[in-house]
Order: sequence, then C-alpha cells, then structure tokens
Amino acid sequence: MAEKSEYLTEEEKKFLLQLARRSITYFLKNRRMLEEEVENPRLKQKQGAFVTLKVNGELRGCIGYPLPYKPLYQAIIEMAVAAATEDYRFPPLTEEELADLKIEISVLTLPRKVNKPEEVVVGRHGIIVSKGFNKGLLLPQVPLEYGWDLETYLNHGCLKAGLAPDEWKRGVSLEVFEAQVFSEEELG
Repeated sequence: MAEKSEYLTEEEKKFLLQLARRSITYFLKNRRMLEEEVENPRLKQKQGAFVTLKVNGELRGCIGYPLPYKPLYQAIIEMAVAAATEDYRFPPLTEEELADLKIEISVLTLPRKVNKPEEVVVGRHGIIVSKGFNKGLLLPQVPLEYGWDLETYLNHGCLKAGLAPDEWKRGVSLEVFEAQVFSEEELG
C-alpha cells in the first residue's frame, strides 16, 4: 500500500468485518440494505474494496469495486451484500450458511499501468488484464492461495477477462494494484 498512514488500524478492520457481516445478515432477513453512518473520517474516504466470502473454506462469493467510487464503509456494505447474493458463479447465500461464513476484505490502492508483465510481483500485486471490451481482475492473495507463478497468474488473469490464457504474450493492457487484506479468521 502507499503511505503507512493510509493503512487501516486493527479497530477499523474489525469494524469493517463486523459491518460486512451485519450487512449480509440484515439483507438476508429483511431483503433491503443496511443503512449506517460512520463518524470515522478514514472510513469515509473513497476507496476500492472487495469482499470475499467463504463457507467451510470454499469460495462462496467475491465482488468489489476496483476503483474508489464510494466511501469505504458504504462500499463494504454494498459489496458484502453483492458477494452474498449477486456473484453469478454461486447461488445466493442462505441464512443457514451464516454460521459457517468467513469474511475477508481487500482494500485496494489505485491501479497503475505496467509496461511489461515482469513488473508484476506475485503476492504483492493484484492484476487487471484488459483487451478491447474484455477485462478481468484478480486480487493479490489469489496466486498465493493457489501456489501460482507469474506465468500462471497472468494466464488466469487472461481467462478471467474471457481471453485466451496466453493472450498476455501477444499484448494486453496490464494494471497492478496493492491491497490491505484482512479476515475474520485472522482477527477473530
């Protein structure tokens, strides 16, 4: 991430994780979005963020804003609900699954263009691969979770964009970003 002062504190991380869980629970029970205001100026800053959901260790949803469209706390409320109910890869989360749900949040830096694939640092950089109307994003923790090297990471970025896996060798737009990643498992 950029400046040390931009990092979230332990209290802010815990608050955002609790906010994500409250947002999902509230939506599943009431079928509408949680409305909440926060006083903390750091959480009111616009920042890109993703919410990843796992049930019994298996991916169950992951959706986010790659760019800073909304205040961070609002992005977390919306993306937590979207990850639980709108990820096309999975059926919507059920109330019965809440007990086994683990939430992870990734707060993103602004993406920046890189000129060569070799500039991507596996485990540090998330990637956005684009060509024409195709675009795919992978968070920086993904290649670590699967033990991917740089080439495999770039291949999967291309696949996520709906491109041939080796399209990056023929020329794509490649952007990188960093993320502060934290989870309920890590913070209790």
